Parts: sequence; structure tokens; C-alpha cells
Amino acid sequence: MSAATEKIAFLRASLARVDGLEAHARVSLGHPTADACLRGGIQKGALHEIYPAAARDEAAASGFAVALAVRVAAKKRVLWLRPDFAALEGGELSALGLLEMGFDPTRMLLLRAADAASALRAALDALSCKALGAIVIEIPGAPKILDLAASRRLVLACAQTGVTAFLLRMMAEPEASAAETRWLIRAARSHPPSGALARATSPASGGGKEEEDWGSPLFETDLVRNRHGRTGHWVIEWSCDDGLFRTANPGAVVSAPSDRPAAAAMERAGRANMSRVA
Repeated sequence: MSAATEKIAFLRASLARVDGLEAHARVSLGHPTADACLRGGIQKGALHEIYPAAARDEAAASGFAVALAVRVAAKKRVLWLRPDFAALEGGELSALGLLEMGFDPTRMLLLRAADAASALRAALDALSCKALGAIVIEIPGAPKILDLAASRRLVLACAQTGVTAFLLRMMAEPEASAAETRWLIRAARSHPPSGALARATSPASGGGKEEEDWGSPLFETDLVRNRHGRTGHWVIEWSCDDGLFRTANPGAVVSAPSDRPAAAAMERAGRANMSRVA
């Protein structure tokens, strides 16, 4: 038996074990149409991929990962895994930013790894800890070790313990993966509440200093892969106070990825890579 045949047999056996495990609960995002496509919400105990649409959208993709982790983790802690060089290229996580997203930064555990291989090994170990509500695995670029087999191992580890993993792919193109969902994220312009921008405080509290309320974070999202449901495109608002997503644009409706050129290109690339592996 050739090495390629053995690898395919291993992958098929891994998938069979995952399919045989009991399905974990789904957590509503709070956005009715997205929840309908997801058959009730984001799948717990599964692997989900998040890609920024462009380099300028990396902060938005990170914010979206935080928001999903908030929904899934509930009161449990979240582990954020990243290679050392990720902080140099993309900046450090901000405790103030987490707080403004509605997440208590004391519940965030940050672990740096020497490289992508070390980060993946740490992720597999972390997924065995049921005390975690979710883990975010930030892997910049396209390291060879992050292949289809690696994603299968992550999927199996998630399914066995019920811990949810979000694979945050900075500076990367889509590849063959066993992930439950794949999201393409763009930043959208927030609209401040009426009368909230540049609201003056009383002289006693700040001597006329202005306060600014820039509104809630908005994301333009493409769900370009969904193993058990439809795909779609939405502009959604994250409510930091409620910890829920809301419809930000009444005209945002479900659409096929083919209506979105970037999303369609990502999905075609993923299918091409999958066919080469098979």
C-alpha cells in the first residue's frame, strides 16, 4: 500500500469516528437567518475556520472570533493560542478591546508557542480540557503542518470532549479542511446611536470634555462553508451588552457564495485542494 493510500485510509477512518460520536449542542448567535442556516446556531464541540477577507480585515476577523468564543464559552474560560511571531506581525491582544467586546479579559488565557507545529500540539492538548469553553488557534500564513490530516485531528479532539475550536487564519488562502464552518470576515462601518457621538459631559465631570460612542461592532460575513446546512451572506451587529448578534442591515438576506466573488473563489480553491488530496 502506497503512502498516499495509507493517508487516505487514515483520514476516512478518522471521519468515521467523528461521525459516530454524539452531536453536541448548538448555540444561537442571536441572528435569526444565520441561525436558520446553521440549523439552530454555531456547533459546539466542532472546528470552525475564520478568515479575514483582506489584510485590512484582520482586526475584524479577530473581533469576530472573540464574539463567537463569547457565545460558545458562556461562563467558562477561553484559551487563545498563537505562535510568537504572530504578536510581532499582528500586534498583541488588548485587554481593553476584549472588555469593550463584552468579554471579561480575566477569563482569557493566552499561550504563545514557538511555531505553528507547537501551537497545533498545544491545541490538541488543550482540547482535552473540558474546563475550557473554547479555544482560538491563531495560525498566520500557510505552514505545511496545517494540512487536512491536522484539521481531522482537531475535529476529532473537539468532538470527543465538546470543547469548541476556532481556527483564525491570518495571511492565508483557504485549504482543504474538515472544519464544520468557514467564515470570511470584512469590517463594516459602525453607526453610532443617534445623538451619542460627541456628547458633551457636564463641566463638573470633565470640564466640557467630549465623550464618543462609536456604536456596536459591525461585521460583513460570508459563511462560505457549512457541512450541515446552507451558506449565506449577512451584515451583522455585535451587541457587547447582550452578547448577541443582531441584524444590522434589514436588506441583508441569505445568498449563495457564488453571488460573492471573493467567497466563491475561496470555496473553489478549497474544493480543488480537497480533490487533489482525494
